[in-house]
Amino acid sequence: MNAAQQTLRKGLWLGAVGVVIFALTLPMTRIAVGTPDAPQLSGVFVATGRAVVAALLSLPFLWFTRAPWPRRADCLPLGVVALGVVFGFPLFTSIAMRHVEAVHASVMLGVLPLATALVGARLHRQRPSTGFWLCALLGTALVVGFALLRSGQSGLQLQSADLLLLAAMACAAVGYGWGARLSGAMRAEHVICWALLLTLPINLPLAWAQWPAMHIQPLSWGAFGYVSLFSMWLGFFAWYRGLALGGTVRVSQVQLIQPFLSMLLAVPLLGESLDATTVGFGLAVMTTVFIGRRMPVSTSIDLKEKP
Repeated sequence: MNAAQQTLRKGLWLGAVGVVIFALTLPMTRIAVGTPDAPQLSGVFVATGRAVVAALLSLPFLWFTRAPWPRRADCLPLGVVALGVVFGFPLFTSIAMRHVEAVHASVMLGVLPLATALVGARLHRQRPSTGFWLCALLGTALVVGFALLRSGQSGLQLQSADLLLLAAMACAAVGYGWGARLSGAMRAEHVICWALLLTLPINLPLAWAQWPAMHIQPLSWGAFGYVSLFSMWLGFFAWYRGLALGGTVRVSQVQLIQPFLSMLLAVPLLGESLDATTVGFGLAVMTTVFIGRRMPVSTSIDLKEKP
């Protein structure tokens, strides 16, 4: 195995670690915000509060690791990352999760890997092969097909919460792509930390204004702690590093297994059970990821060097 293959494998493994961490985000958010019949924390508080907690953790981390100040050229990309994954995705999903189940939301976001691959290919001037795109489209189709079988046609009717989830998907895809690009110029951990600090002046007063006035169950506070520490902070350490090492286009496809991981991890949390259909679709999606990672992905430099 040569150095390039080792780097790709490391990127895929780090991306997988990030996916495992992110797989609990929607179920934990659902626990944190509650349901319309039993509301807990507000969606705005969960979104802004988790960013505040992660930003406060970022301050000592940046100091301890002696992180250099971002260059002027990095400020705009950091702003895009902040709007995408620090502000947009958490806000849209946290508001939506009170009105839809975690399984439904996970499936709605099943096209995120394809969207991330499109953004990554554009930003990094990569040209995935036809075989790669076929694997990506097949994996996405399997996720959508599973949604139809699992939720039924009535469960997929477009509603306001679905529009919020689609907006969240777009925010995440852009934030992932630009974050991976920045991770080539600075440490991946520093990218999310600086993005969090950039939005702290906005998120802090919003979180303060949305502080809950009623009693909140300890379980909801625990879920809020998870999305603050892991979903908003540590998960990005592995995810952005994986995207930088393995390439946004390739590593993004690992996230196709996230909806199935969410359901698997929800078994002890929500008392759900797995059936043969779920396992079968999960294995099929993982197969498309395995095949897709072997498909060639060319860069603009590679294309210029060809006679």
